[in-house]
Amino acid sequence: MRLVVVGDALLDVDVEGTVSRLCPDAPAPVLDVTAEHPRAGGAALAATMAARDGVDVTLVSALSDDEAGERLRSLIEVPGVFGRADSVPVKTRLRCGGTSLARMDRGGGSAPPQVTDDMLDVVLSADFVLASDYGRGLLRDDRLRSVLTRVPVVWDPHPRGPAPVPGVRLATPNLPEATALSGTADPDQAAARLLAEWKARAVVVTMGSAGAVLHCGGTPVAVPAPAVPVADPCGAGDRFAVTAALRLAGGAAPDDAVADAVSAAAEFLAHGGVSGLRAPLPSTVDEVRRRGGTVVATGGCFDVLHPGHVRMLAAARALGDCLVVCLNSDLSVRRLKGEGRPVNGQNERIEVLLALESVDDVIVFGEDTPEHVLGRLKPDVWVKGGDYNADLLPEAAVVRRWGGRTVVVPYHRGHSTTEILSRRA
Repeated sequence: MRLVVVGDALLDVDVEGTVSRLCPDAPAPVLDVTAEHPRAGGAALAATMAARDGVDVTLVSALSDDEAGERLRSLIEVPGVFGRADSVPVKTRLRCGGTSLARMDRGGGSAPPQVTDDMLDVVLSADFVLASDYGRGLLRDDRLRSVLTRVPVVWDPHPRGPAPVPGVRLATPNLPEATALSGTADPDQAAARLLAEWKARAVVVTMGSAGAVLHCGGTPVAVPAPAVPVADPCGAGDRFAVTAALRLAGGAAPDDAVADAVSAAAEFLAHGGVSGLRAPLPSTVDEVRRRGGTVVATGGCFDVLHPGHVRMLAAARALGDCLVVCLNSDLSVRRLKGEGRPVNGQNERIEVLLALESVDDVIVFGEDTPEHVLGRLKPDVWVKGGDYNADLLPEAAVVRRWGGRTVVVPYHRGHSTTEILSRRA
C-alpha cells in the first residue's frame, strides 16, 4: 500500500531550558537555553509517523529555498515531491520542565504555494491519501483539489483552510476546529453539520481525553479514550489522522478505524508525544560502545515468554557485549496479532524481559516493523530467530548501512505464543 501525505509542511523548533529568575525590566521568566530540537512538522510530521509505521509513504508539499526551507528539507525522513513556497512556516516553542512558556511563529508567506504536475501525478498514483491542512494554502489549489476527488482521502482540516473536497472517506477535525467550522460546540451537532456541508462519507470530531464522536449519517458513535498522562499534546492529531488513514486503507470500517486511531493517539501521548519520537537510547549502549564492545539487538512481541524465547535471547546475548530487545508496543502487537493480544501489556513484558540475565535493555517501538528503531540504535549485530535466509530479511539491508550484520539463530519448534494460547483455548 502506497500512502501519499499532501499538505503544509512546517519547521517546528523546541527550545528547552531552565528558569530560575525573572527579567529585571518585566514580569517575564528568563529561559536559560540548554538544548534546541528542530523537527519536521505539519504534513511532514504525519508522513514521518506513517513511515515509522513501516508504510511506503511519499510527502507532497511546498518548500522554500531559504535557510528555513533547507533546514526543514534536511529533517524530512521520507521521499518527497515539492513545489516552491515563498517561505516555510517556522513555529518555535520555548519550553521548561515539559511546559511551553511561549510560542513564536514566523514565515509562511502570502503567495499561494506552487503545485506542479509532478505533485499531481504522485497524488493521483496513490492507493490512499492523507490531506494534512495547516491553513497555509496548498490545499486550496484547484488542480490539486480536482485530483483529490479521484482518490480515497482522509482529510485533516484547519479553520483557515478550505473545506475538504466532496466524498472524502473521513474528515478529522478536533473539537475547537469543528466548533469554528460548524458554529456549534456540541460535538454531535458539529459532526452532523459538517458531514452534510462537506458531503463527506464520515466525520469524526476528536476531543482529547474525552475520546471522539463519529458520524456516518446515522446515529453518532462515541469512542472513549483510554486515560493516559499528557505532558505535551502536540502531534496527537497527526497521530490520529495517520492511524485512521492506514486502517481505512487496509479495509477497516470507519468505527474500527476511529477506535484504533483514538488508541494510537493515546499511546503516542503516553510515550511523551513528539518528545518521545527522539527518545534517548539506553545508556548501556553508550557504555558498551565506549569500551569498543559489540551491541547486539533482537526484536519481537515477547507476549507470553516461553523456552523458545529464552533460548533465542541467550544465543543472541552470546554474540556480543550487550543485548537490546526492540519490543513491539501494545498497539503494534494488536495490529500484528489481532484483537485479544497482547495478553501481557508492554510494562509487564518489559519487566519479564529485564529479569532475564541475557537481556541488558529494552526499547519499545510502535511501528509494525523495527527498521526505524534499528536506524536509531545501529546495532553491530541484528539477531532473528527462525528459519530464514539472513540476507533476504528486510532488516538486513537496514543494518548493512552502518556495517552491521544479521544473524539467524535456530527456531525451537513446538514453542510459540500462538500455540500456547491455542492449547489453552
